Amino acid sequence: MTETRNPIPPFTAETAARKVQAAEDAWNTRDPEKVAQAYSVDTVWRNRDQTITGRDQVIAFLTTKWDRELDYQLRKNLWTFTDDQIAVRFQYEWHDHDGQWWRSYGNELWRFDAHGYMTHREASINDRPISQEERRITPGRGELPTW
Repeated sequence: MTETRNPIPPFTAETAARKVQAAEDAWNTRDPEKVAQAYSVDTVWRNRDQTITGRDQVIAFLTTKWDRELDYQLRKNLWTFTDDQIAVRFQYEWHDHDGQWWRSYGNELWRFDAHGYMTHREASINDRPISQEERRITPGRGELPTW
């Protein structure tokens, strides 16, 4: 029997916003095992140029990601939603092993099953080098800057 991962579809503005905040909070732990629990066992992702299938591949992908993207800090905002889908915009900042800071911008499209697990995730992301003084992303509630 599959456990329920609240909030579950059909989404309202309130429950969609809670789902987005829960995702932000989980990703900011940088714990691949914890993050992977939000996805169905057979989840399918398109992330940049990669296709990732299943929780095991999610864990491997996130482990590699956070070994490369140091001091990762993410903000997500709800863009729109339907009964079982949510779209978000996000920004995150991180630095590489050489000390260069980056801001990554993007949009994600999410689809959920009846138990509240994400079955599909499509992410379009681009990166911009920034100086440490340009950093502005802090986890939490509130709208992302437009620039």
